[in-house]
Amino acid sequence: MKEFFSELERILLLNDASQKCLATQSLAKNLEYYFESSNAKSTTLPINIPLPGYPDGLRLVAPRELKRRGISTQEGRNVLMHAVAHIEFNAINLALDAAYRFRQQPLDYYRDWISVAADEARHFGLIRDYLNNYHCDYADLPAHNGLWEMAVKTADDVVARMALVPRVLEARGLDVTPKMIERLKSVGDLKAVAILNVIYQDEITHVRIGSDWFSYLCKKRELEPRTNFIRLVKIYFHGELKGPFNIAARLQAGFDENELKDLELAAGISDPRHS
Repeated sequence: MKEFFSELERILLLNDASQKCLATQSLAKNLEYYFESSNAKSTTLPINIPLPGYPDGLRLVAPRELKRRGISTQEGRNVLMHAVAHIEFNAINLALDAAYRFRQQPLDYYRDWISVAADEARHFGLIRDYLNNYHCDYADLPAHNGLWEMAVKTADDVVARMALVPRVLEARGLDVTPKMIERLKSVGDLKAVAILNVIYQDEITHVRIGSDWFSYLCKKRELEPRTNFIRLVKIYFHGELKGPFNIAARLQAGFDENELKDLELAAGISDPRHS
C-alpha cells in the first residue's frame, strides 16, 4: 500500500488546515481505491514526525501559559472553542498517524482510523465555522501540544498507542465534555452546545474503536488487556492521570467495570464509584 502510506504522510505534514481537512475527507471517500490499486502489505518504513503540519502562525506553548477566561463573554467562549478546535485538529493528525505509523495491520484497522480522521476533520470544520462567525480563526490564539507528545512517545508500539491515545487522552473528552455543555447551556450558547453534543457522541465510538484494537492487539501478543492497560498507564503517566471518570460513557466506549476500578485507583480516587 505504498501510495496509501505516501498520501497519509503528505496529509500529516500539510500546514493549511482547510487543505488537511479536505485531503482527509477525500482519502476516506476513496479509501477502497487505495486498497484495490496497491499491494496488500507495505515494507516501507514511516518517517519520524516530531510535529505534524500546523497552520502558519499557530503558537504552541506550555499549558501553564494558556490564559483561562470565563465564558460569560463571547471572547471567553472563543478561547474555549479554540482550545477544542486544537484538540480536534490534533485528533485528525493522531488518527492519520495511527494508520500511517503502524504497518502490516488488518485492512479494517486502516478503515477504522481513516474513518475516525474524517470524523475529526468534520468536527474541526464545525468549530472553525463557529469561531469564524465570531471573528476568530484557528491559530489566532496559542495552544498546547500535549496530545502529539504522547504520539511521539508511543511511535514504536501500536499497543501502547491504542492504550494511551484513544483510551486515556481522547477518553478524557468523555469525562469533561458534559460539564462543558452544561456551562455553555447556562450562558445560552446553543450553537456551541450543539457542536459539542455531536463531538461527544462520535467520541464514544472513537474510543471504542481504540478499545477494540487494543484488545485485539493484546491478544495477538498473548497479553491480558486489563493488566496491560493499567501497566502502560502507570509507565507513561507517572501519577498524572486525571479523574473523575464518566463511567457510563466509558462503558459504552469499551471499558469494563473491573478496568474502571483499576483506573480510578491509578488516578488516586480514594472512594471509587465501583466499590
